[in-house]
Amino acid sequence: MSPTARFRALPLRSRLALLVTVAVALAVAAVACVSWFMVRTQLNDQLNSSLRSTNARAQASQTLNGFGCREKVPGPFENNLSAQVQIVLPTGGRCWVDGKNTLPVTDYDLDVAKGLRGAILYDGKTTDGTPVRVYTQPVELTSGPAAQNANAAISVAKPLSDITEPLSTLAWVLLFVCGVGVVGAGAAGLWVARTGLRPVDELTGAVEHIARTEDLTVRIPDEGDDEIARLSRSFNSMTAALASSQERQAQLIADAGHELRTPLTSLRTNIELLARSEETGRAIPPEDRKELLASVKAQMTELASLIGDLQELSRPDAAAPGPLGVVALHEIAGAALSRARLRGPELEFASDLAPWYVRGEAAALERAVVNVLDNAVKFSPPGGAVAVSLHAGELTVRDHGPGIPADDLPHVFERFWRSPSARALPGSGLGLSIVARTVQRAGGTAELRAPADGGPGTESVLRIPGAPTPPPGGGARGGSTPTRPGQGS
Repeated sequence: MSPTARFRALPLRSRLALLVTVAVALAVAAVACVSWFMVRTQLNDQLNSSLRSTNARAQASQTLNGFGCREKVPGPFENNLSAQVQIVLPTGGRCWVDGKNTLPVTDYDLDVAKGLRGAILYDGKTTDGTPVRVYTQPVELTSGPAAQNANAAISVAKPLSDITEPLSTLAWVLLFVCGVGVVGAGAAGLWVARTGLRPVDELTGAVEHIARTEDLTVRIPDEGDDEIARLSRSFNSMTAALASSQERQAQLIADAGHELRTPLTSLRTNIELLARSEETGRAIPPEDRKELLASVKAQMTELASLIGDLQELSRPDAAAPGPLGVVALHEIAGAALSRARLRGPELEFASDLAPWYVRGEAAALERAVVNVLDNAVKFSPPGGAVAVSLHAGELTVRDHGPGIPADDLPHVFERFWRSPSARALPGSGLGLSIVARTVQRAGGTAELRAPADGGPGTESVLRIPGAPTPPPGGGARGGSTPTRPGQGS
């Protein structure tokens, strides 16, 4: 398994703690390295400045006047532990001036003594192998036995231990600090991971509880405005929506079962009567038999209508029932009005349909308009009038029936809801639910209200956004092939 795969296999808490530890370790290591290099640079600069500021010429002059140019002789500076000083002659010879050890003559020293280069700084070693920093500069000898060699160089050396020892101590200190920092970062990372992921643990526990018990009433505390609180609120909203959907589903099943029971019972009774007549040989009078068959046919039609409505409502909201396109709402309303005239031949229909084009599915919109007109036909008195108008995207259907009580208006678009006055009329109570859903899919709204003139009846208003002219290059479709209308509420 690759390191990446192993890392991903760790729990989130461990990954977070490890990332915090690594991040802090890298930061501490970077600071430690920068500090170490800055201190080393500072110490090197101080050592170089110290070598340049050493008054080696005066020291060399005093030594030469007292002892002459010798390989090494005891002198007043023999116990000087901080520096070694010697004169380098162009011939390669040297005169010991100060310090406990002498310095080997290098090519750098000879070049300076011969005047081939200026002063130079370099790392070297004494004759006993001690690492030193050497500063060689040109000098003119005016006294002493070596004065005849006017051009010479003087070398001053200081031990590199003045730098390496403090740097070594600093390195150990920084290493200790880094270790403490990394350990502290690991502990802090674990604490942060546990504290920060506690709401996630609660969320995980809630999800596992819901998966195990299907209990959607569980809620997670969502105090604060951080990301975890937002996640908790989103989860609570999701469970509330799921619970509501579950309740609606259960209610739909219960209501559907109740609505199906009545036509099925009536259908079963009629069929049993016909079957008993055949089995016993006792013929049913022709008129009664005709009524039974008509009742069976009506109940089958009602069942088919109810099943179709249930199928329409069971479709997810995001699933369009057909291809969307620009359709002529005024043509759809005209086609639906023609069908309504067939259902209510005794009624008087008046229409005023201005052109209006919307984006939607023609068959679904026609079914919605037919459902609204069916309600108007169903509740209109014999010889009554139904007015249909379409202006600026507002389709209004006005009937002159008994109207809807104000207390019932908030419920008219609920599934299976039927007003007490309509319980005896045919229908399933799903028609207006389908109307509201279809109009909402098209981006509009549906409303039932009392007539503005205060007269009897009801006004059904469908508002769908669109335009009075079709878009350029987009052909508008009119009403689709007539479909089976749903029963009104």
